[in-house]
Amino acid sequence: MSILMDMAASYSTAEVAKVIGVSKKTLLRWLWDGKVAEPKQTVTMGRVDARIWSAADLERARAFKEGNYRKRS
Repeated sequence: MSILMDMAASYSTAEVAKVIGVSKKTLLRWLWDGKVAEPKQTVTMGRVDARIWSAADLERARAFKEGNYRKRS
Protein backbone atom coordinates (compact mmCIF):
# COMPACT_ATOMS: atom_id res chain seq x y z
CA MET A 1 0.00 0.00 0.00
CA SER A 2 1.37 3.39 -0.89
CA ILE A 3 1.85 6.24 1.54
CA LEU A 4 -0.72 8.30 -0.37
CA MET A 5 -3.35 5.61 0.09
CA ASP A 6 -2.58 5.48 3.82
CA MET A 7 -2.93 9.25 4.11
CA ALA A 8 -6.26 9.24 2.26
CA ALA A 9 -7.73 6.80 4.79
CA SER A 10 -6.54 8.65 7.88
CA TYR A 11 -8.31 11.24 10.01
CA SER A 12 -7.50 13.59 12.85
CA THR A 13 -9.42 13.49 16.12
CA ALA A 14 -11.26 16.69 15.14
CA GLU A 15 -12.23 15.20 11.77
CA VAL A 16 -13.56 12.02 13.39
CA ALA A 17 -15.60 14.03 15.87
CA LYS A 18 -17.10 16.10 13.06
CA VAL A 19 -17.91 13.05 10.92
CA ILE A 20 -19.69 11.21 13.74
CA GLY A 21 -21.45 14.36 14.95
CA VAL A 22 -19.98 15.00 18.40
CA SER A 23 -17.61 17.63 19.74
CA LYS A 24 -13.90 16.95 19.86
CA LYS A 25 -14.10 17.32 23.64
CA THR A 26 -16.74 14.56 23.83
CA LEU A 27 -14.65 12.23 21.67
CA LEU A 28 -11.57 12.89 23.83
CA ARG A 29 -13.60 12.20 26.97
CA TRP A 30 -14.69 8.84 25.50
CA LEU A 31 -11.03 8.01 24.82
CA TRP A 32 -9.89 9.02 28.30
CA ASP A 33 -12.74 7.04 29.91
CA GLY A 34 -11.86 3.96 27.85
CA LYS A 35 -15.26 3.91 26.12
CA VAL A 36 -13.64 4.09 22.67
CA ALA A 37 -10.32 2.36 21.98
CA GLU A 38 -7.35 4.59 21.19
CA PRO A 39 -6.28 4.56 17.55
CA LYS A 40 -3.18 2.41 17.06
CA GLN A 41 -1.26 5.02 15.09
CA THR A 42 0.16 8.22 16.46
CA VAL A 43 2.57 10.77 15.11
CA THR A 44 4.83 12.97 17.20
CA MET A 45 5.30 16.58 16.19
CA GLY A 46 7.75 18.17 18.59
CA ARG A 47 6.28 17.55 22.04
CA VAL A 48 2.79 16.77 20.79
CA ASP A 49 1.52 13.27 20.05
CA ALA A 50 -1.37 13.27 17.57
CA ARG A 51 -3.74 10.38 17.01
CA ILE A 52 -4.09 9.08 13.45
CA TRP A 53 -7.52 7.50 13.00
CA SER A 54 -8.09 4.84 10.35
CA ALA A 55 -11.46 4.19 8.72
CA ALA A 56 -11.90 1.22 11.09
CA ASP A 57 -11.15 3.43 14.12
CA LEU A 58 -13.71 5.95 12.87
CA GLU A 59 -16.34 3.22 12.48
CA ARG A 60 -15.66 1.99 16.03
CA ALA A 61 -16.30 5.49 17.37
CA ARG A 62 -19.44 5.83 15.23
CA ALA A 63 -20.74 2.47 16.50
CA PHE A 64 -20.15 3.54 20.11
CA LYS A 65 -22.08 6.76 19.53
CA GLU A 66 -24.99 4.98 17.86
CA GLY A 67 -25.23 2.44 20.68
CA ASN A 68 -24.72 4.75 23.66
CA TYR A 69 -25.45 8.36 22.81
CA ARG A 70 -28.96 9.80 22.83
CA LYS A 71 -30.05 12.73 20.75
CA ARG A 72 -31.58 15.59 22.63
CA SER A 73 -35.21 16.26 21.80
